Amino acid sequence: MLRMTKKADYGLIALKHLAVTAQGGAASAKEMAGYYGMPLPMLSKILQKLTRAGVLRSLPGTNGGYMLARSAADISALEVIRSIDGPIILATCFTSHGQCDQSEKCNVREPLRKVHEGIEHLLGSIRISDMGASGDPHPLHIL
Repeated sequence: MLRMTKKADYGLIALKHLAVTAQGGAASAKEMAGYYGMPLPMLSKILQKLTRAGVLRSLPGTNGGYMLARSAADISALEVIRSIDGPIILATCFTSHGQCDQSEKCNVREPLRKVHEGIEHLLGSIRISDMGASGDPHPLHIL
């Protein structure tokens, strides 16, 4: 079953928080972890990954925290998920190796490739700014 990791989910939640609740300003990992009931060590690592990927900016100091490095309209769900979890792999034939025991006789590789591309296209089209407010359906739940 294709399923988004908890880390990617937490990353998306944190980015939406920064876009809406912090209104483009900064928020600390501790603040977000407490507000959403996330484990602080895990969220801190996620936010560090997103900072290294250029999605977030880290602001040091007592009143520091994290803020979006770009507009929420410029950050896709696909970019966030890849920054946290790496590439999306639906089947082994879509990895860099591209082979499995059934490669020569496989009759589902092409349909699976289309599904894979469709998922990446959908995630690439969803922006942090598109994600519903609290109580609204989460756009990623259609997967």
